[in-house]
Amino acid sequence: MLAKKSLGQNFLTSRSAIDTIVSSGNVTPADTVLEVGPGKGALTEALLEKAGKVIAVEKDDRLIPLLEEKFSAEKKASRFELIHADALEFEPGTAGLAAGKYKLIANIPYYITGAFLRRFLGHAAAPSLMVLLVQKEVAERAVARDGKESILSLSIKAYGTPRFVQTVKAGSFSPAPNVDSAILSIESISKSYFADFSEEFYFDAIKAAFAGKRKMLRGTLKSWLEKKGIANAEITEKLSRIWSERAFPEKIRAEDIPFEQWQPFLKLLSETFPD
Repeated sequence: MLAKKSLGQNFLTSRSAIDTIVSSGNVTPADTVLEVGPGKGALTEALLEKAGKVIAVEKDDRLIPLLEEKFSAEKKASRFELIHADALEFEPGTAGLAAGKYKLIANIPYYITGAFLRRFLGHAAAPSLMVLLVQKEVAERAVARDGKESILSLSIKAYGTPRFVQTVKAGSFSPAPNVDSAILSIESISKSYFADFSEEFYFDAIKAAFAGKRKMLRGTLKSWLEKKGIANAEITEKLSRIWSERAFPEKIRAEDIPFEQWQPFLKLLSETFPD
């Protein structure tokens, strides 16, 4: 069966990569695993060797009969459930999945990576852990491998701990994509980070902070606060106090603030400029 370009399909064929994905998820018989985009079932088969149950969500209607037949025994034993749906519209609760009670393991199309992460990390029924096969460049940015934070890395780290597991070469897929992939693990997923401010405030603030790639953080935040209708003089005075309290260099950029410093900084910012 040929891969559909419109669905961004690249079927993983490397057994060593499959084994690494499963081991990275520390999958045990006590686990229920949600697999998105099972394709022809190569990863599904490996997951079923370790997990108690696998719930697979597949969008391509051509693959449904193939998967139903391949895993008919596991389905009969209630260890496999196949759902024909778009992952970005799938509601975990409809399959009995609750927050922190399942693991999400998937080889996802490159083009849905951002939307996929936003949907499942921020979902009320988020998994306890994710192991994803993504574009290598995305995995590197997710962990801030170059020491520079980004909207992507901060968006992930607020919910869990990302880890770059290993590179997966393009030749490990059929058809081979144009770039290498990587296994990205996101562990200890929760919403505890948002105890002192809302998710909405957090994402509004980091988007504002990175509004100009080479611009100074103080300037980007000033523009954001001005749009909220706050007086220029008040913004200048209060940001000066925040900068002093956090001991930030005057010309610091958003990408240069380590993740660990963002929570106390944004807590102070939210208290200084409450909605």
